[in-house]
Amino acid sequence: MQWKMNENSLFAILLRSPWWISAAIVAGLCGLALAVLPATWRAVGLFSGAPFLVIAVIALSRQLRAPSAKRVGATLDAVRAMSWSAFADALQQGFRRDGYEVSRIDAAAADFEIAKEGRRSVVSGRRWKAARTGLAPLEELVALREARDAREAIYVLGGELSDPARAFAAKERITLLAGAELAKLLPDAGQTPRIRPAR
Repeated sequence: MQWKMNENSLFAILLRSPWWISAAIVAGLCGLALAVLPATWRAVGLFSGAPFLVIAVIALSRQLRAPSAKRVGATLDAVRAMSWSAFADALQQGFRRDGYEVSRIDAAAADFEIAKEGRRSVVSGRRWKAARTGLAPLEELVALREARDAREAIYVLGGELSDPARAFAAKERITLLAGAELAKLLPDAGQTPRIRPAR
């Protein structure tokens, strides 16, 4: 079984925050250790900041690899212009590139079932062009997740969720694939093709 950090733990919150917040905690702990602790205990005090230093490095690495706001906007514009068949093919390629086995399913609530390391998920992507999504499609997706005994439900969207839908998604632990996450899954969408000069 793979260990997963509680998303409300201090370290999980710091991983989602700007990297410099963890670095500031390290600096504060080190400064406090140097100012307050006797010389024999300073090394222990300085070492207490090590977990936060690791978190700062991980957060910095993630933030450097995250797509820019310009790229996210270009990706969203590109996927909104795609037909359903082109978008479905792009999603399949993206999931396969990330190591998932992908199969299309014929259900109103979801379009794909993906599996990786024995964990199955149902994915709904057909309403990706909707400007605002309400509660009904998410309720259908959760019902299908339970009916198929899948571990996760993933909802792909290019627009926004209504407040009740957002609350329901959080309560039912539906993974929302939008914005930067969608740009990471579809790295070629919205990219201008590079033209090589003739030789």
